[in-house]
Amino acid sequence: MSRPRIATVWLDGCSGCHMSFIDLDERLLEVFERADLVYSPLVDHKEYPEDVDVCLVEGAVSSEEDLHKLKVIRERTKVLVAFGDCAVTSNVPGMRNPIGVRPLLERAYVENVTINPGVPTEIVPALLPTSVPVHTVVRVDVFLPGCPPSADLIFTLLTDLLDGRVPDVAGARFGR
Repeated sequence: MSRPRIATVWLDGCSGCHMSFIDLDERLLEVFERADLVYSPLVDHKEYPEDVDVCLVEGAVSSEEDLHKLKVIRERTKVLVAFGDCAVTSNVPGMRNPIGVRPLLERAYVENVTINPGVPTEIVPALLPTSVPVHTVVRVDVFLPGCPPSADLIFTLLTDLLDGRVPDVAGARFGR
């Protein structure tokens, strides 16, 4: 029988949820004695694989690149977890929504720049009109709020999922 396959993904966020994931410390060894990490910004895999059992998705959906990546992830994943407040509510990335894309880009790349001002047309992914939480784009199976969720909460979630239980994060202490 094959081992469960776990992935983590970072969309538009600060990486704080992944830092909290790393804060599992030696408990990471416990998790990966039972499962394989098949995709993550923490490892060098370039393409999201097929048949992922659990994926923790950090960050809001803010760009065309995020949107495409998330749809592929949902298609190839059994249990998708909205990982942290940016994935759950769009949190900090969503603060740009009232400003609008063009004024935001003008402020960042023209008004606040002294050398080579200009909105980039390459490398920077095209922004969506608004930054949105993951569940507005694809079906989410589990919501794990927190900014970031604590390592204890992440460990409980992963342990529950690996044991075949539905995670119960209601009433959990969020954040650090």
